[in-house]
Amino acid sequence: MQAPKRRTSRSKRNKRRAHDALSAPNLIACPTCGEPTLPHRVCRHCGNYRGRSLAQVQE
Repeated sequence: MQAPKRRTSRSKRNKRRAHDALSAPNLIACPTCGEPTLPHRVCRHCGNYRGRSLAQVQE
């Protein structure tokens, strides 16, 4: 078996390891309907954002 010819640089190593720290998205409860939703987004369930109805929801 061969050994590596060159040492892996810090930047190359860290670029490879950057994807190991991915985490699940932070979900909050919608204040209107209580469904889990992403922060700073319109709720997909009720269409409200910051107390205002912004989107029509088809049922």
